[in-house]
Amino acid sequence: MPNIKSEFLKTISERGFIHQCTDMDVLDSNANTQMLTAYVGYDATADSLHIGNLVSIMMLYWMQKTGHQPIVLMGGGTTKVGDPSGRDETRRLLSDNQINENITQIKKTFDNFLDFGSLNNKALLVNNSDWLDELKYIQFLRDVGQHFTINRMLSFDSVKLRLGREQPLTFLEFNYMILQAYDFLELAKRYNCSLQMGGSDQWGNIINGVELGRRFSNRSLYGLTSPLITTSSGAKMGKTASGAVWLNSERFSPYDYWQFWRNTEDGDVARFLKLFTTLPMNEIKKLEVLEGAEINEAKKILATQATQLIHGVEAANAAAQTAHETFELDNSAVSLPTIDISLEDLSSGIPVFSLLTTSGLTQSNSESRRLIKGGGCRINDSSIKDEMTIIGTEKLDKNGFIKISAGKKRHILIRPV
Repeated sequence: MPNIKSEFLKTISERGFIHQCTDMDVLDSNANTQMLTAYVGYDATADSLHIGNLVSIMMLYWMQKTGHQPIVLMGGGTTKVGDPSGRDETRRLLSDNQINENITQIKKTFDNFLDFGSLNNKALLVNNSDWLDELKYIQFLRDVGQHFTINRMLSFDSVKLRLGREQPLTFLEFNYMILQAYDFLELAKRYNCSLQMGGSDQWGNIINGVELGRRFSNRSLYGLTSPLITTSSGAKMGKTASGAVWLNSERFSPYDYWQFWRNTEDGDVARFLKLFTTLPMNEIKKLEVLEGAEINEAKKILATQATQLIHGVEAANAAAQTAHETFELDNSAVSLPTIDISLEDLSSGIPVFSLLTTSGLTQSNSESRRLIKGGGCRINDSSIKDEMTIIGTEKLDKNGFIKISAGKKRHILIRPV
């Protein structure tokens, strides 16, 4: 995108964050001459965000880094409704207490990326329940609902997908897009917020907010989306064999997080360095020309830099050292992810398929059995062929652990307590 003048748009453009924008020229001019306020919305459906949220988090990071003000909008109100985008079924409804606890936990992630302190462009964390919970239904329908047509709403992918599969779409969910549009209007009034950012799947919802601002209060609002991130092989990014890649260390350990990035496909390394690290572009350009065995060094840098952002320098370096000892020195590193099991149970003996499931390396006993039959299970680096092999205290190493592995790169230490 040539002719971009503002540092913010220039930065996110060269790093690959921009997919669509409602009015790039005007937005660029505004960003070049004044401090913008922009937001991204996150519903509190779990106590952690996942790696699919990381692109938008990095957009907020670069916004603040280039002198603008980011707003993290927590969906305390919209979580009670549920975003139908990309969903085949209705989301489970959560209690107010669950939602508030999730928001408290999610805030910890943003503390790693944004400064909520005393800067002129300090980040804000806002909860849309502050205004959505206070809405008067009839008045809201009259004032806001008149700007939305059923015809237009039925054209959205999130609606067409569900209806096309003859799956129910509740009236509650159908209202989500109206509430998200209203969020933009409310943030514009309260904080002079003029830009909403999000993933490409949110384009329709973002456009609704832009148009509502124009129709309702004659405001000039803008929308900007990032592309859907897929791997070079075409897979949707963000999943592992054991499930989602969470940003909360209690759900996904720093070591596993480091390993996730270390296992990046060769063709994705340069792109992911731009998107998911803060390395300067001149350093990335040096790394993106590496080929063959040398590209593994770039993958380690990607893993360490990405892990530093979310878990800190100490945890990232510890994960890198553990991987070095485990894979390059062929040692059983005691800093591998560890789970505790009952010494009494281990003394009695545990079938290896059950131990795999208990460790979290597999999601079910049937998956464990398939892994063993395929030759993918090892105990203390020795291959296990029989799913009924009993693992007992005799397998404890000199440090008092049992190392259990699923494939070549996923390991857990079992510690009896």
